[in-house]
Amino acid sequence: MNNLTLIKNAHVFAPQDMGRQDVLFAGQQILAVGHHLDVAGDALHVVDGSGKLLLPGLVDSLVHITGGGGEGGFHTRTPQMNLTDATLGGVTTLIGALGTDATTRTLTDLLAKAGALCTEGLSVYCYTGSYQIPARTITGNITDDIVLIDKFIGIGEVAIADHRSSQPSARELMRLASEARIGGMLSGKAGIVSIHVGEGASRLALLEQVVRESDIPASQFYPTHINRNLDLLEAGMAWAAQGGFVDMTTSTNAQFLAEGEIPAAKALAMCLQRGVPVSQLTMSSDGNASLPLFDSQGRLIGLEVGQVASLYKAMLEAVQQYAVPLPQALTSVTLTPARILGLTGKGRIASGADADLLLVDDDTLAIDSVYAKGRQMVAEGVPLVKGTFE
Repeated sequence: MNNLTLIKNAHVFAPQDMGRQDVLFAGQQILAVGHHLDVAGDALHVVDGSGKLLLPGLVDSLVHITGGGGEGGFHTRTPQMNLTDATLGGVTTLIGALGTDATTRTLTDLLAKAGALCTEGLSVYCYTGSYQIPARTITGNITDDIVLIDKFIGIGEVAIADHRSSQPSARELMRLASEARIGGMLSGKAGIVSIHVGEGASRLALLEQVVRESDIPASQFYPTHINRNLDLLEAGMAWAAQGGFVDMTTSTNAQFLAEGEIPAAKALAMCLQRGVPVSQLTMSSDGNASLPLFDSQGRLIGLEVGQVASLYKAMLEAVQQYAVPLPQALTSVTLTPARILGLTGKGRIASGADADLLLVDDDTLAIDSVYAKGRQMVAEGVPLVKGTFE
């Protein structure tokens, strides 16, 4: 067997605390996890994990890999994501999406960028659609996109409670969710509906109406940006009580926080303290999205860019500043998003799982090494692999 790697004596959080373990992987898959694994051979590469924690690679459920924005004109379109934007932040799996702009940003470009990032070493999936309803698709049909196009695992991010949304009705959202659900069932995918929730006073009322008036379960929807303000977070916790998922956004800026946005790490801690199970809680970066600043009339007055690396930083903040136990904080950015998205090989350290792994310092939790699909991407905090044009 070729390309065997054995990480010995690391403290494994899988994301549950497994104590000191050895982890053996070859190719893209973990072969064994156990105490004192006895493996030998010329092809074996042994890594000493003493003094380090071994974590699953992070799963980021919302990244604008082709860039986003443009709310202030063509010159304000945000840049595409680079490979090391993810790897240096410990993200090994991500979901690409369109946002406000589905005119100059296209689904074909999204798929091409996803393919490029996969070639460079990441695991990348996509949502069909964008903010708008009727949904932009490639085949002309949401169900067909999900069934026939391998990388499409759902639709999003569909906007509600936002002046930039298409102001959808409950009936329109029901039909969209139904098409995604059927697509997921036929293809064995999640068929999830990623929902962008804006600052509008209606908050999650439209999703609540859809669930109340149809047979579509709350778990079909994956609303994000729930930490925009306290009122929306309260609505999110009520949504979780109906069986729904709650996603907090880690990319932010000083103005957002000054206007009442709750840091994602703090919002995660608040939800856990209120009894929301971590199996319903996630954080995502909204990487490479625009972070637009609007005045009271909805006019753009500034623009910043979301960072994929903010996901790992928020996980650390949850642990170090808000006393969230590491297994719970880690679950919110690994196992829970992987399960919501139907990515069975992701977000965990176990025999048969994908070899997406992070070695981090056991005191500071600073990232030392990153493995994506078994390939070492980062060593001693320095990228070994860069994107084609980095």
